[in-house]
Amino acid sequence: MRAGAFVYPWDIVGDPAAPGLLAGLGLASVTLATAYHSTRAVTPRHPAHRIVTAEHAAVLYPPDPARWSGRALRPYEAGEWAPGDAYGEAGRALADVGLEVHTWVVLAHNSRLGAERPETSVVNAYGDRYPWAPCIARPDVRAYLVDLAAEAAVRPGAAGTELESCGWYGLAHLHAHDKTAGVPLGDREQYLMSLCFCSACRQGYEAGGVDPDALTAAVRGALEPVWAGAGTAGGLGALEEPVLDWRVGTARALQEAAVAAVRAAAPAGFRVLLHADPEPHRCGANVGTDPAHVLALADGVVTPAASAGPFGARARPGTVLAANVGVVAGMGGSPGTLAEDAKRAAAHGATELRLYHAGLASDADLAAVTEALRALG
Repeated sequence: MRAGAFVYPWDIVGDPAAPGLLAGLGLASVTLATAYHSTRAVTPRHPAHRIVTAEHAAVLYPPDPARWSGRALRPYEAGEWAPGDAYGEAGRALADVGLEVHTWVVLAHNSRLGAERPETSVVNAYGDRYPWAPCIARPDVRAYLVDLAAEAAVRPGAAGTELESCGWYGLAHLHAHDKTAGVPLGDREQYLMSLCFCSACRQGYEAGGVDPDALTAAVRGALEPVWAGAGTAGGLGALEEPVLDWRVGTARALQEAAVAAVRAAAPAGFRVLLHADPEPHRCGANVGTDPAHVLALADGVVTPAASAGPFGARARPGTVLAANVGVVAGMGGSPGTLAEDAKRAAAHGATELRLYHAGLASDADLAAVTEALRALG
């Protein structure tokens, strides 16, 4: 089963041994970040550092001045954590050891953008802004994300791309020193807390026949038992279906435009995958999609292994269904059961593996990965 792993440029740049180590795991490819959100990451084997702090969302290559000149929304360049063309340097080193390189592009997840331009952010039913979540209903945000997708995806030497957060983001973010676990929020509650009420979304609801003020009241009412600790969230009644329909249509428009822009910029044979969830209401890195639509649009998806089934049932011959499997034990992954997890995913239609995350994994984790990939052949 063909396997690839996620890595950051800072896992590779400055560590001559890293490309060979990754190739020795038995990988066919790497998914290398080109546009990424803020993070603090460990680098267990790097000769020069152990912790990398990416202070804000940034592109990890020099953006094209001609594309972005004069535009209010434009990508931020990385600081010392990924100077210059860090992606290009890392990509060349990985290609030199025979690994196929694909770009990893994070789109609607950018807390610096929200801090500097709060009007671009998702606003919940209580009026709270989510600065990490650009609202994809805004024309200016959508135009920015589409152009970012094209530029960050199609880098020299890349064989394809994987677009993450190409749709609605919401409450779930794991923000710095996150303090939101005091009231447990399940899938339903996360969805309600992720509905946006910015000016663009209010106009969108109205166009779909939904009174935004009535929807605000309905969301707050549905969540009241949750805040009181008296039960789970209720429904939105007759508003439920038209609201979801409008959000699904808005996300589809972004996905269609982003994929078209990437294909227009890419050479023949360039592969386009979306990080996706088969439940349309889901928000986050793996955006909610309709499996039939996304598989007709892109060359395939990257999805959590547990979600492979609905995509596998819709896959056509040649469709890529990459099951995303955690292999970092300290982050909840299970490298010791990788072979079994891969076989289970394959039974649900998965054609490839994505291992999260080779740069973050310990030596013991990577040893287990190597053993599992050998067993899988």
